[in-house]
Amino acid sequence: MSLFFIPFVNLLFTILNLYIWVVISSIIYSWLVNFSVINMSNHFVVVIGDFLFRATDPVLDPIRRCLPELGGLDLSPLVLILLIHFFQEILKAVMVSL
Repeated sequence: MSLFFIPFVNLLFTILNLYIWVVISSIIYSWLVNFSVINMSNHFVVVIGDFLFRATDPVLDPIRRCLPELGGLDLSPLVLILLIHFFQEILKAVMVSL
């Protein structure tokens, strides 16, 4: 039974790891925009930002609503990454028990 689920769990791990990199890219992009490092009049930069916004904000918004206001500091990406790692550890434990 576990031989059937191993490829699916590996695929899920890969997707979660890629999503962590998307979240990290979103953080870096927001820093670059806030410090005026990148040119926002460039269409390619706007498309990248729109993709990152659409990929991360639906997941980060509920976390932002639960966290207290900390001024300009947004800890929701950190909480999301920790939750993803926690979920991955649960999956590892379940796979070992099978």
